[in-house]
Amino acid sequence: MKRGIGHRVRELKVTLWTLIVPPTLWAAHFLFSYLWAAISCEKVGYFARFPITFAVGTGLALVLIVASGLIAWAQTRTPGTPAPHDGGTDIDRLRFIAYSTMLLAGLSFVAVVFTAIPVMLIGDCR
Repeated sequence: MKRGIGHRVRELKVTLWTLIVPPTLWAAHFLFSYLWAAISCEKVGYFARFPITFAVGTGLALVLIVASGLIAWAQTRTPGTPAPHDGGTDIDRLRFIAYSTMLLAGLSFVAVVFTAIPVMLIGDCR
């Protein structure tokens, strides 16, 4: 019997390792942006008007951040006791980490967009 992607996502468990995925992707994109700008300015002397390599790297980072946010969002909807979550059960911990991951994914998405804006708008290496 085939299971849908929603069921497979719900089977994934968020951990502290998955919590660091969105900020790590943003940091990798930030490093990629500066390296791309330094190399293109050194070799060519200016940015290309529409840098395809940079756009692909930015798109990949955004897709991965959205995917981790969607997985975390699915985990926040795990059934359990209603708020306040003062019992300290495993489900409450899972939902807390998932909610934190979802918020970090949103923040990382905005950070990647703000990192990409100067590269897309500034065409000069001065």
